[in-house]
Amino acid sequence: MLDAVFTFSGEAGQGVQTVELILPRILKRAGFHVFANKEYMSRVRGGVNSSSIRVSSEPVRAQLRRMDFLIPLNRGLNPRIRSRLSGRTVVICDESYADDYRSLGVAEVLALPMERRAREIGDLVFLNVLSIGLSCALLGVEEELGVSAIASRFADKGDEVLSKNSSAFRAGFEMGSSLRDRFSGRLPRPSLRSNEGVLASGTEMVALGCVAGGCDFIAAYPMSPSTGVFTFMCQNAHRFGVIAEQAEDEIAAMNMAIGAWLAGGRGMVTTSGGGFALMEEALSLAAMTETPVVVHLAQRPAPATGLPTRTEQADLNLALYAGHGEFPRVIYAPGSLEEAFYLSKKAFEVSDRFQVPAFVLTDQYLVDLSYDFPGVEVGEVPELQVVRSEPGYKRFLMTESGVSPRAVPGYGEGLFVVTADEHTEEGHITEDPDIRSAMVEKRLRKGELLEGAFVPPKVEGRGKRAVVCWGSTYHIAKEALSRLGRDDLVLVHFSQVWPLPRSACELISSFEEAVVVENNATGQLANLLQQVCCRPFERRVLRYSGDQFTVEELVERLEEAF
Repeated sequence: MLDAVFTFSGEAGQGVQTVELILPRILKRAGFHVFANKEYMSRVRGGVNSSSIRVSSEPVRAQLRRMDFLIPLNRGLNPRIRSRLSGRTVVICDESYADDYRSLGVAEVLALPMERRAREIGDLVFLNVLSIGLSCALLGVEEELGVSAIASRFADKGDEVLSKNSSAFRAGFEMGSSLRDRFSGRLPRPSLRSNEGVLASGTEMVALGCVAGGCDFIAAYPMSPSTGVFTFMCQNAHRFGVIAEQAEDEIAAMNMAIGAWLAGGRGMVTTSGGGFALMEEALSLAAMTETPVVVHLAQRPAPATGLPTRTEQADLNLALYAGHGEFPRVIYAPGSLEEAFYLSKKAFEVSDRFQVPAFVLTDQYLVDLSYDFPGVEVGEVPELQVVRSEPGYKRFLMTESGVSPRAVPGYGEGLFVVTADEHTEEGHITEDPDIRSAMVEKRLRKGELLEGAFVPPKVEGRGKRAVVCWGSTYHIAKEALSRLGRDDLVLVHFSQVWPLPRSACELISSFEEAVVVENNATGQLANLLQQVCCRPFERRVLRYSGDQFTVEELVERLEEAF
C-alpha cells in the first residue's frame, strides 16, 4: 500500500484545524482514502498544534508515527512533532525559518516564499489555505476541484474573504506544482474517480448514533474532549428534533437527562472524567428510580485536570464502579466510527429496555479522528419502552426478570410515584428490611438479562496467541498485526467491556497466550478480565503518555511481547 502522511503545524489561531476540515474533503472528492487526526495544546492562542492527514489509494484507519511531509505555518516545533521527524521527512516551509529544520536529520528542507505570498494576498492568516493548495498540487488533485471546495467553505464569509482564500489556494497550488515531479513515484494516486463514501469524525458518529437511537434531549457542561458531541447536537438541534441544554454544572446536566426520561423523552449527557465524577450522585438516582439514562464519557488523561486535550483509556474503572450502591449497568467502548454509531444507538435501546444506565466510552483520539468509510445503516428508531398506566399501576412491580413496566406521568389513569429512597412496588418510601432485600435483588436481576444482550468481541485470525484490546486501539492493533504477518496471532477486540458473560471468559481461556494492549498505566481491562475470568494477564502493552499508540510502535512492542 502506497500512502503518505502530511502533518501541518502552527499556533492556535493560525487555522491548522481549517486545514484538517478542508483538505481531507478535497482529497476524498478526488478519489483518495484519508485518515486525519490532531493533537493540540490546552490553550486558546499560542503553543503549537498539529493535524496529520494520512492519504492512500486504499482505506486507512490508524495513525502512524511516520511523517512524510511536515508543513509548518510558523517557526515553532513541539516535542511530539520533533519525535516523529526522520530521515524520510520532507519539510516544506517558509524561507525565513528553513534553517531551523536543516539540523534535525530530515530528508530535505524546501524553502518557499510562503509568508511573502500570504502577505501579498492580504495577511499571514492565509498560510493555511495556501498550504492546502500546495498539498493538493503535490498529490495531483485538479486545481479547480480544490478551488470549488474553498468556495463552498467560505461562501458565507463575503466576496472579499472568498476571493482572498481562493487566491491563497491558487498560490499554494502553483508552488506545489513546481515540486510535483520531485516526488514522482513516492506519493499515492487516487484509486477511485470519486470516493462516494462518508467522511466523518468520531464526534459526529457518536452524536448521529444517539439520534438514531431516539435521543431527543442532551444536557452538558462543556468539558474536552466530549464537548464536540454537544456542540454538534446544538448546531443541528432543529434538524434532529433534539432539545440541547447547557446546564449550570455537571450534576444538573445528569438530573436533567434523567428528568427527560421520566417525562417520556430520551435523554443523554456528554462529559469527560472530571465532569462525570460530579454526576455520580445522580447516576445512583437513575439506578434507584430504574430510569434509563445514556452517558457519553470521552476519556482524557487524569487525575484532576490532567492533560485536557490528550487521550487515554483510564476511565473504565470510573464507569464500572461509579455511583454509590450496587446496581447493573452496560458499558460500550467503540473501536471504529461505524461502532461509534451503532453502539451509541444501541445504548439507547438497551438502557430503555432494561432501565439501567448505559455508557458509551470513547476518548480524545477516537472523537477527534476522521476517515472515510462506506457508511452505516441507520435503521428504525427503537420503540420507546413505556406502557399506559392503569388504575392500581405499580411502577416497581416485582417481576421475574427484574424489569418493571415503565409508565410516565400523565400517560394513563394510574398514579405515578417515584422517589430516591428505597420504596415499595408502588413507589412509596419504606424501611422494611424484607422489601429492601427484595428490591435490591430485583434490580440486580437485570444484570443477568444484560449478559444476554452482550456484544461479543471481534475475533480476527485463527492462531493460539491473542492480542486483546478494547475501544479506540482496534484499528491500530489490526494494522499492526497485519504488518507482523504472523499466523499464530489473533486479534480480540472488546467493544462491550461490561457486563462480561461466561462466553467472553471461555473465548479468552481458549488461547494459549494473551497480551492485553491498553492506553492506560495499570491495564484496567486486563485486571477486569482477571477478576471475572480467573485467568492471569501478566503480559501487557501499556501506554500512558497522553498519546495514542502508533502502528509502528505497537508492531515493535508486540514483537517484544511474543
